[in-house]
Amino acid sequence: MTQSRRTQRGATLLVALIMLVLLTMFAISSLNTSNTNLRVVGNMQARTEASNVAQEAIETTLSSTQFISNPTNAIASPCGAANTLCTDINGDSVNDYTTVLSPAPRCVTVKPIKNAQLNLTNTEDLGCSAGQAQSFGVSGTVAGDSLCSNTVWEINAVTSGAGSGASVTVTQGIGVRISTDDAGSSCS
Repeated sequence: MTQSRRTQRGATLLVALIMLVLLTMFAISSLNTSNTNLRVVGNMQARTEASNVAQEAIETTLSSTQFISNPTNAIASPCGAANTLCTDINGDSVNDYTTVLSPAPRCVTVKPIKNAQLNLTNTEDLGCSAGQAQSFGVSGTVAGDSLCSNTVWEINAVTSGAGSGASVTVTQGIGVRISTDDAGSSCS
């Protein structure tokens, strides 16, 4: 019996060292997984913030009609260059995201509204019916177009994060009723 005890003394130490190494490897693996998950969540947050900032830039552009008359300077108060909007997310007076309307908002389609399609009880339609556009190319022909046109615009906002490196492009289309004169100058 004393001899078998002597042979077992080293085996216990060896088993304990193997278990300690396995536990250490498990702890390191868990730490690496946690760090990776933290980076993924941080990147998702930065991408979501950038997407929200891009959408905010589009909404800022649409909140005024400046993009119709001057698409190359569509943002009322740009930061730095034209069509550029800077955003401070965390309120530390440092711009976290920069959004550029690139390319500039553009008119994709324009379709004159016919006088017959107007509802004269609607004040917006009433303003379009102030006259009847005529086609003077052929004697006696009438085009029947009102003074307004329906247009479709495309706005692209490209947002870049200064610290995060996140970059998002958001494209949005919008239908806008504008005067035929504005349609002629903005929607060539």
